[in-house]
Amino acid sequence: MVVRPPGPPGPGGTRTSVTWGDSMGIGPSPTPSAAPAAAPVRPRPRTAIAAAGSAGSSADAGRRGLAKLICLVTIILAVLDMNIVSAATVPIVRDLDPVHGVDRLPWLVSAFALAATALLPLYGRLCDLYGAKRVFLAALATFLVGSALCGAAGSMEQLIAFRALQGAGGGGLMSVTMVVMAQLREPGGGGGGSIGGIVGGAGMAVGPLIGALLADHLGWRWIFYVNLPVGLLVLAGAALFLELPHRPARGGLDLLGAALAAAFATGLLLVTEWGGKEYAWTSPPILALAAGTLAVLGLFLHRQATAAEPVLPLSLFRIPALRIGFAVQGLVGMGLTGSVVYVMLYLQVARGVAATSASLFLIPMATGMTVVGLLVNRLSRRGWSPRTFLSAGAGCSALALLLLGLSGPDTGLWIVRAELVLLGVGFGQLIGQLVGVVQRAAPTHRLGVATTGVRFFQTLGGALGAALFGTVLARVFGGSEPGVPLGAVATLGGAAREHAVRAFVQGADAVFLSAGGLMVLAMLLALRLRPVRAAKPVPGPSGA
Repeated sequence: MVVRPPGPPGPGGTRTSVTWGDSMGIGPSPTPSAAPAAAPVRPRPRTAIAAAGSAGSSADAGRRGLAKLICLVTIILAVLDMNIVSAATVPIVRDLDPVHGVDRLPWLVSAFALAATALLPLYGRLCDLYGAKRVFLAALATFLVGSALCGAAGSMEQLIAFRALQGAGGGGLMSVTMVVMAQLREPGGGGGGSIGGIVGGAGMAVGPLIGALLADHLGWRWIFYVNLPVGLLVLAGAALFLELPHRPARGGLDLLGAALAAAFATGLLLVTEWGGKEYAWTSPPILALAAGTLAVLGLFLHRQATAAEPVLPLSLFRIPALRIGFAVQGLVGMGLTGSVVYVMLYLQVARGVAATSASLFLIPMATGMTVVGLLVNRLSRRGWSPRTFLSAGAGCSALALLLLGLSGPDTGLWIVRAELVLLGVGFGQLIGQLVGVVQRAAPTHRLGVATTGVRFFQTLGGALGAALFGTVLARVFGGSEPGVPLGAVATLGGAAREHAVRAFVQGADAVFLSAGGLMVLAMLLALRLRPVRAAKPVPGPSGA
């Protein structure tokens, strides 16, 4: 290959290989041996951390490693706080509102997720417009302010409002951090999304346990206060050591599109949260809310098709890797819901395991995710394709869910733990891989939108999974125990309880089998992924 020096063009050109590529869009390096002896070589563009001429130095490597550590700690904070409150609801209610607090618990648990999900599309566009570092710092500061206010809340109403503020920042921590890690990745490197996803998955599994320990030994307010020292260190480190390239995207901010996306996500989450629990699925409030959510979705799609700079460009769905990646990520979100939530219900309702002890069963799953995630990261650096891990991970998850679907009220608990390890091995190959696939296929100026889109579809998939699996469980249980509410199983005794438990197990098995079927579909979609052409190189100083 011949290097073209600045000035009059010479013969030859630059080849672009078909590869799983680097998400930064840095093209192949010129071959020095093929260049004319006297031809000056154009300086390499500045990378995420190191300036040209010092990329290989130990100081720059240490700076890059510190920046990645900051990102991983940030992901842990975000994921822990999404799940940590569920284990401390009883002491919170007892302290703030022992009379009416139980009625407000659904809002306390869902306020974080609602705010985080609603702002995801907006975060992506903000990253493309103003740079990931600025958005990262703003999201982290918002999260810390919300954490401090939550710890100082004097009523359930205040805690719910401050929890929403914390979620507004937390939604950016997980998604924007993935954008930052993509921009920190060395040319030709990879695995940042995989490691970040594994850390996040492990945090999701152990979050309820950590919340229970803090609430029992230090008080529930420390669930929020513990974020402050860690978060302030991360904030200072990011401000001092995080250096990212930024080429501002053209256009403005589609505030109307962002508002419609937030309204749609909020409506969908409320339908899945209230349906079958607060209201019957066929009740007027749920039907009206569902109809309004669909109408907002139609308005959002119309806005994205007509806006000059949409918040979630529909053109992204014309890229096969993005289209498949978003679909698989949605199915993975549904599968995670079908496994984690209903395994906990199975253990508590059918096996009589206490809530805190049941959360310990997620440790084998988190261990499987972490170990296989580290292995996947190493193999990725050796050239293994994401399609291999995605298809194998989906297949392994489907097998684990099938085995869980064969569980009965007398299945050994060690067998359940082994099945959860297998499930962790499957999800460990899935979480984070799709982030890398989408980032490599996305246009450089759409990196932020594409990355937050992955998280957005996973969250929506989880919401749809909650609705789907809740309906499946209720229908199967109701067919065997008509007129008996699910929550009344624990209050029954004798033969009535035994019969109700078996009916519940049948419903839980149907949930696991349904989730396994969705993972089979995810595997078939993953097999359709093809190697993607690396994004076009970022123009150098001379405009090339």
